[in-house]
Amino acid sequence: MDSRTRFLKACRGEAVDRPPVWFMRQAGRYLPEYRNHRAKHEFLEVCHTPELAAEVTMMPVNRFAVDAAIIFSDILVIPEAMGLDVTYPPGGPVIKPEIETAAHVDALETPVVAEKLAYVGEALKETRKRLGDDKALIGFSGSPFTIACYMMPKMGKDRSMGARILMKRDPALFDVLMDRLADIVVDYLKMQIASGADAVQLFDTWAGEVTPVEYERHILPCHKKIMESLADEGVPRILYVNGVCGVLEMMAAAEPEVIGVDWRMRLFEARRRVGEKFALQGNMDPFALYASPEHIRGEVRRMIDETGGRGHIVNLGHGITPDAPVEGVEAFIDAVVNAELPKSL
Repeated sequence: MDSRTRFLKACRGEAVDRPPVWFMRQAGRYLPEYRNHRAKHEFLEVCHTPELAAEVTMMPVNRFAVDAAIIFSDILVIPEAMGLDVTYPPGGPVIKPEIETAAHVDALETPVVAEKLAYVGEALKETRKRLGDDKALIGFSGSPFTIACYMMPKMGKDRSMGARILMKRDPALFDVLMDRLADIVVDYLKMQIASGADAVQLFDTWAGEVTPVEYERHILPCHKKIMESLADEGVPRILYVNGVCGVLEMMAAAEPEVIGVDWRMRLFEARRRVGEKFALQGNMDPFALYASPEHIRGEVRRMIDETGGRGHIVNLGHGITPDAPVEGVEAFIDAVVNAELPKSL
């Protein structure tokens, strides 16, 4: 069974020879070849240049036996396309002007995605040429809420504070912004699918910081809108929320094919709560990559045992850290590739 078939079957909950594996932030600073590449090219230059983005996307695929590539890009290309200035100084991204008032929201551009973000589509097409037909290619977008978190004034270390305060202070304005962002995300992901993505993932890194009531009122409608708008595209839709435990059943109501699970809950518990309809993705703690190979193999075994190896895409519970040891990544991938499914299946 080739990797692309394995990945797509797992997304649909079908039987596979072993679970597929990839990991979030798959192409990044933990790779020495990426660091060498970045010494020659600025981050946004790589994002904006299809050939460079494809080259970086292929780095982990060339090094490890992963089953899927995820296109190298950034969630903040959407605010940039809306006319905001996005920079990446030490300490994290900065967006200007910051969004705080109705006038700020009104001033945002509504981009023609096929024009403003065409370079992402071209990067997908170039990656597909380099990837061949036997590996899956994943497209992605940040969710409206997580994108908004970076558009608001930063308050301390918690990037979600500005968006959470606006949600409470002016919920109507917050919902207007969410809806505008959701429409752009839909167009963006449709463009990625048309450009060759076999599946798309919606990342909501910060949605786990809100209350379940706020998630249901202000964030779930966007998740539903995006998932419903992509339902006829014919590719698996992956929904990931960091902090999933308190909103898992509501996430399922958005009806993605795959639900991403972070490391804060057990996979068998997630399966119990949402049933067999959904594939699960995850959920090893990214810091486990710093442990011994024996520990990593044990964590991989745990994940596969908790899901029975079916309807499961092995992944981390969040993105890989920038200084994760390559040896840990190798042990993680090897453990999945050589895993035996439970004999009860």
